[in-house]
Amino acid sequence: MADFARIENHRDLEALAQELLSKKVVAIDTEADSFYHYFDKTCLVQIATRQQNYLVDPLALGGPAELAPLGPVLASPDVRKIFHAAEYDIYILKRDCRFSFVNLFDTMVSAQLLGYPSIGLAALAERHFGVSLPKDEQRSDWSLRPLRESQLVYAAADAAYLIPLAEKLERELKKAKRLVWAQEEFETLTQREWPEREFDKLGYLRIKGSKSLDPESLSVLRELYLVRDRRAREIDRPPFKVLSNRALLEIAQRQPASEQKLGGIKGVTELIIRRFGREILGAVNRGMKRKHGPIPKRAGKLNGSGNSRRRMDRGTERRLDLLKRWRARRAKELRLDPGVLCPNSALEAIAWRSPRDGSELAELPEVKGWFGQSFGEEVAEVLRSTHPSEG
Repeated sequence: MADFARIENHRDLEALAQELLSKKVVAIDTEADSFYHYFDKTCLVQIATRQQNYLVDPLALGGPAELAPLGPVLASPDVRKIFHAAEYDIYILKRDCRFSFVNLFDTMVSAQLLGYPSIGLAALAERHFGVSLPKDEQRSDWSLRPLRESQLVYAAADAAYLIPLAEKLERELKKAKRLVWAQEEFETLTQREWPEREFDKLGYLRIKGSKSLDPESLSVLRELYLVRDRRAREIDRPPFKVLSNRALLEIAQRQPASEQKLGGIKGVTELIIRRFGREILGAVNRGMKRKHGPIPKRAGKLNGSGNSRRRMDRGTERRLDLLKRWRARRAKELRLDPGVLCPNSALEAIAWRSPRDGSELAELPEVKGWFGQSFGEEVAEVLRSTHPSEG
């Protein structure tokens, strides 16, 4: 493991940013504190060049917004940025710093497109370099200062091998003639935008087991969910660390009327009862009085796709079955995970549209460009066999 330099003041950060702008490639990773806080933030940025590793501490600088000098590096078309599983890194850096991204390479996405059985960074480092990356700080609270030496070593290791790993994977992508696929995926990542974080009042419907509740219990669950979120905001803790989903569901089902009965529920500790037991019982009481009405239509969109699923007719179901069989066979030939080759959402869109040719298939917004170009005509040919019987 190479040594690392810590960047904890603005002068050093400015100097680092100027140095990075002169590089052709840099590796980047981040650490955040979402496991420990309701209002999570970027707590550390790891950067590696071919010569040196850096740990940039935004909290020592005054907060994530102070990372601004790195913006030109991330936006430079002349500097390639290597990430592993870039989506979350991009999300928090766009959210906290308003950065834009150009010229990105993602080693996890590359491994997926190459059909690797294990795509985690530790597995890739072991496979290509014979090294075992430290894992004992994966659940660290990165907002606490000072950082322990073991945390620093762990963080630096995450970026240290990304540049040579990307070079190996890029050669494999070229050999497999999938580099264009990867480049499109990278470009999609850089362009992705996320809406401002809003509290989802229907989030209680995502809790496992909620669909089996009767209207009264579901109403109680809704009130409990709101109380838990309010408490989580007050103490800046993730909701699941305030009270687990399992406990919420059991309280909704049993509807305790006293703190004694509430304390008999698994996951409800004496500390919880002491701090907001009355609020929980109040939520139970309100829920029992406010019967739950019909499930809101928006609940059909809770999977994040933005589209509730339509009920398929027989023709569409037959086409989807054909497409899934084609995908299974083709994915096996290509040694790809079927979901990487073509996600179910895209297969369903194709089944609904039943395109007659590759160009019509490529027009579907759910279909990735590289998939349409490489497999559009092949898929259309599979579907053409269904058209005569439907005509």
